[in-house]
Amino acid sequence: MDEKTKELVKQKIEEIRPMLQRDGGDVELVEITDDNVVKVRLKGACAHCAMSIMTLKMGIEGYLKKNIPEVKSVENV
Repeated sequence: MDEKTKELVKQKIEEIRPMLQRDGGDVELVEITDDNVVKVRLKGACAHCAMSIMTLKMGIEGYLKKNIPEVKSVENV
């Protein structure tokens, strides 16, 4: 993934954060791998929520893939 696309991933993560923060959670970008996997860390209420996998896959991953087709997947680390 080129630097311009990595910056776009960072920007889109920042757009998602306020929605998670309203519910007492947060997301931190950890890494973007060479094979276009975005690794994040769910924090706060999102870290242990029963719905965190839905937040990760349907929310964060869906949003990133919609806006950045190069993103292969999003993983929580």
